[in-house]
Amino acid sequence: MSRRLVAGVDSSTQSCKVVVHDAATGELVREGRAPHPDGTQVSAQAWWDAYRTATDGGLLDGVEAVAVGGQQHGMVTLGDDDELVRDALLWNDTRSAGDARDLVDELGGPQAWVDRVGAVPVASFTVSKLRWLARHEPDNAARTATVVLPHDWLTGRILKDGNGFQRWVTDRGDASGTGYWSAATGHYDRDIVRLAFGRDLHLPEVLGPAEPAGRTADGMLVAAGTGDNMGAALGLGLRRGDVVLSLGTSGTVFADDDAATGDAQGYVAGFASASGGRLPLACTLNAARVLTAGAALLGTDLPGLDELALQAEPGAGGLTLLPYLDGERTPNLPDATGTLSGLTRGNATPQNLARAHVEGMLCNLQFSVGALQAQGIPVERVLLIGGASASRAVRELTPQIFDVPVVVPQPGEYVGRGAARQAAWALTGELPDWPRADETQLPAPSDPRAGARIREQYAARAQHP
Repeated sequence: MSRRLVAGVDSSTQSCKVVVHDAATGELVREGRAPHPDGTQVSAQAWWDAYRTATDGGLLDGVEAVAVGGQQHGMVTLGDDDELVRDALLWNDTRSAGDARDLVDELGGPQAWVDRVGAVPVASFTVSKLRWLARHEPDNAARTATVVLPHDWLTGRILKDGNGFQRWVTDRGDASGTGYWSAATGHYDRDIVRLAFGRDLHLPEVLGPAEPAGRTADGMLVAAGTGDNMGAALGLGLRRGDVVLSLGTSGTVFADDDAATGDAQGYVAGFASASGGRLPLACTLNAARVLTAGAALLGTDLPGLDELALQAEPGAGGLTLLPYLDGERTPNLPDATGTLSGLTRGNATPQNLARAHVEGMLCNLQFSVGALQAQGIPVERVLLIGGASASRAVRELTPQIFDVPVVVPQPGEYVGRGAARQAAWALTGELPDWPRADETQLPAPSDPRAGARIREQYAARAQHP
C-alpha cells in the first residue's frame, strides 16, 4: 500500500518553507524553501513567488493535501475584484502604535477589549492597522473591500491557481490575532471593525480545525491553515505544562491550554489554538536579532558572541541591556529604544557586553513566562525552539534565567510540520498522532541563585507599563 503525502507551508517574515510528510507516520519526505523580501511592509505577491520557487521541481508531486501556517496579524487589503490595494503591513510594523492606544481608549479601556475579544490590541494587531489605513491612506481605505491575513491570502492564492477558489477563509487560531474575532464567542465583532475602519468589511469565513478550504482542480485538498505559532504548537505536539520559547525574528512564549485567559495589562493575548482549544501567548519584537546586533557591535559573528558571553560572569558585571532595539510589544513600548545601563570603567569589556545582550533578550522573554503564570498557565518545562536556540550561550543561560527544566527539540520546521499535520487531519478526518521530536535536556545551572540575581538586576531597570 502506497503512503499518502501531505504538505505544510511556513510562510514567515523571512522565508517560505514547504515540508512534505507521510500523513500516517509524520516522516519528513522532502522540503524546499525560498526567501521573502526584508521589511515591515511587503507585497503579498512576493509570498506567492516564494511559494512557487520553494515548490518548484516537483516538490508537491503526489501530495494529497496542503495547509499554510503564516505569520500572524498582517493586513492584506483587497479591492472589489480581489486585487491587492497596497503592500501588506506585517506584524512587526509599529506605525499603528498610536492608533492602537486610541482604539483601547475608545472602546472603554483594556478590560473592555479583554471582555470582547480576549486581547488588548497593540501595534501588531490587524485592527490597529485598519485604523492606521483609514486615517493615513483614505484613498486606499476607500478601495478596500476585503481584508485577509497573510496565511489566508496564500491559501486563497493556491486555490485560485488550481481553479478551486470559492471564498476567502481563515481559521480560528489566526483570526484570534486580528483584534476583532473572539475565541470565546467564535464570531467576528463587527462593531469593532466599524470602530476601527469607519465601515464594515468583507472578512474571511472562519473554518474549524479540520475543515477544508477547498480543492484544486487536480484534486489536492487545501486545509484551513493557521497562524505560525498555532502551527508550531501542532507540530510540537504540546502537552499541558509545556511552554514554548521560540526565538526567531520575534520572541514568542505560548502554551496549548483549554483555559481562557483575560489579561487586561495586555501582556498575554487569549488566542485560539489550531486544535480547538486556546493558545495564550506573549510576544516580543526583539529576539534573535538582539544577538546579531550585539555581534555586529562587537565586530564578531554569532559563534564569537557566544564565546565572549560565556567568558563573563552571570549578571555581566552589572551591565544590563533593555533589548528594545525595534521598539517592543511585550511590554507595550512601541517607541522605545535599547538601553545599556550600569556601565562602569571596570565592567566595560567585550565579554560583559556580549553577555548583556544574551541576558537582556532572555530576561525580556522570562517576563512573558511570568505573565503566563499569572494567568494560571502551568509552566513545568520550557521547549526552546527557533534559530537562536542553536546558540551555545542561549542554551547555557536559559535554564539559569527561566528556573525551570529546559529541553531543545531536534531542529525542525515545526510550523510547517504543524501545518502538514493539519492537512492530514483535514484529509483523513482524524488528527494523526505523530511521534514527538527527540529532545535534548539542557543541564541545570551550577549556581541556582545566579538566575535570581540576573532577573532582579534586569527587573530593577526594565520598563513595564
